[in-house]
Amino acid sequence: MLKKWDNLPEYMRTDVVRPYYDKLKRKRLILALKRIFDFTAAIFLLMLLAPVIVGVSIAVAADLKGTIIFRQERVTQYGRKFKILKFRTMIANAEQLGSQITVSEDARITRTGKVLRKYRLDELPQLINIILGDMSFCGTRPEVPRFVYAYTPEMMATLLIPAGLTSEASIQYKDEDRLLREAEDIDEIYIRKILPEKMKYNLQSIKEFSFRREIGIMVRTIMAVFR
Repeated sequence: MLKKWDNLPEYMRTDVVRPYYDKLKRKRLILALKRIFDFTAAIFLLMLLAPVIVGVSIAVAADLKGTIIFRQERVTQYGRKFKILKFRTMIANAEQLGSQITVSEDARITRTGKVLRKYRLDELPQLINIILGDMSFCGTRPEVPRFVYAYTPEMMATLLIPAGLTSEASIQYKDEDRLLREAEDIDEIYIRKILPEKMKYNLQSIKEFSFRREIGIMVRTIMAVFR
């Protein structure tokens, strides 16, 4: 649900965020229906894909030591932090061995992890995040706190709604890891060049927010993955 303006975090109550807030405020009913859809669809898919989830769990366990599920702190609606869930695709202590951003051909990615990432199967556990209300099917992909700290005042508008499993930016930048592969400082290039471009799509999605548009993004995401 959309909070009252005065209840938003102070850093979000700015003149550049207000137009986005007012636009979403006029669509409170659609936002409520969106949450009902997210919850219902996530439970249905979790049951439908249970055999796949079990199979992936076995494959991950056989390919590396440690936990099957990877948890990482991310930021969602109103700047709230939560633990995003993914199937582990990298070796243990991967974050201590390099950037939090992963590029293609990253030596930290396991053999099974490459397949899971290619078809985004590593993100299946995020159905649980959706059920818990931390995420939605569509919305700005949740960033780690250090990247959120680099947001401009306008980018903060993307925190008006829950983080998403997919988005228009996700489709347009589905090969983001390849774009960063040759960068000397991956984090710096991401913050200065890629993040601002992705945010243009994310902010535009709020301006054009509609349930029909989000269903279209979900369908196009599936097509993009298997293309």
